[in-house]
Amino acid sequence: MTGRTRMGAGLLPCAVWALTRGALLLWVCGVLTLGGLDVTVDVSVIYRGWYETLLTGTYPLDDVTWQYPPGAALAILSPALLPFWGYASAFYALVLLCDALVFGLLLYAGRRPGMRAAGAWVWVVGVPLLGPTVYARYDLMVTAVAVAALLAGVRHPKVLGALAAFGALLKVWPALVLVGVRRGRPTRAAWSAALTAAGLGAGFALWMPGAYAFLAFQRDRGLEIESLGALYFHLARHAGWEGRVELHYGSMEFLGPQVGPVSTLMLGLAVLALGWLLVWRLRARTFAAHTPAQAAFTAVLLFTTTSRVISPQYVVWLVGLAAVCLAFRGGGMVRPAVLVVLAAGVTVLEFPVYFAEVVASDASGVALLLVRNGLLVAASLLAARRLWRETVPGARRSGADPARGDQPSRVLR
Repeated sequence: MTGRTRMGAGLLPCAVWALTRGALLLWVCGVLTLGGLDVTVDVSVIYRGWYETLLTGTYPLDDVTWQYPPGAALAILSPALLPFWGYASAFYALVLLCDALVFGLLLYAGRRPGMRAAGAWVWVVGVPLLGPTVYARYDLMVTAVAVAALLAGVRHPKVLGALAAFGALLKVWPALVLVGVRRGRPTRAAWSAALTAAGLGAGFALWMPGAYAFLAFQRDRGLEIESLGALYFHLARHAGWEGRVELHYGSMEFLGPQVGPVSTLMLGLAVLALGWLLVWRLRARTFAAHTPAQAAFTAVLLFTTTSRVISPQYVVWLVGLAAVCLAFRGGGMVRPAVLVVLAAGVTVLEFPVYFAEVVASDASGVALLLVRNGLLVAASLLAARRLWRETVPGARRSGADPARGDQPSRVLR
């Protein structure tokens, strides 16, 4: 490939990224409208209110919608870095910066031996498919930390561990990037760094009171109407179910008969997912450079799909991890990644465009949820199958293909 060809290949994703992100900014700034709900209220009202409370030196102890680890305070306070702008404008600018950081990391990684540009393209295409919601929540900031951890972890397990711990203090789930680190010295290095960085958690508790009040609020959450388990009640409403939909703990939830058992069932499925991951970890022996990304992608897929809450912004986590998987040549996960990108496109339809129909359990709203959640379930099963076959002895796997530039695997005996 000539220098001019390489330059052209690099300019195209940059141009697409700039155009799509410009559209996202126009959406959150109100210049363009997508229909449905105004998704920017979380930033301009809720986040701004938390910001004012945090500035007084305490967490929002009386607000049940504060359901985040103590490090989330850093994301909520981050607009103070741009005091010359209003809170919302500064927040969107910082999310854009994190978006650019992820894109840059994936683009740079794609030029290294054994890597490819497909990861950057997944990020370029997948993020805007979620619509303005992706810039109106702080989840993209957290995803940036997880992506950076996985890409750095190929050569520096300690960096992966430290970033995983920091990400967990922002929103818990980045701790899952540790699950696929190769056994032996890399695992010890990653976990020792993670435990050291986790000391920040104690620092947050000393910094401001109420750092862990979120645990009670999170425990008391119910069954959110976009979750997999909620599909039962959407259909049951048409058969005379006597429950209702209400704003509860910051999201629209089903309340009424049988909700408790279904919520418990979803928790049971999450426990089964955890059990499967533990069994996989014990039996896995073949670890390639891309295995941590595959394992993290699979783990987050499983826990997202079995969650009592599948908020639209959760899908950006999956887009980011899918992008890292596809950044590796021979890293697999192509089909699960495609399903996640498709799920992102359906997600923007169910929220915010047709969210009123979802709340009312109308046929169109239920159909969108069936498709979106079905795509996530299929992606979870395919990812788990691929991870198992590549790493567990006796399972048929394709193996690394040196002709395609895949990085060599490490087999533990």
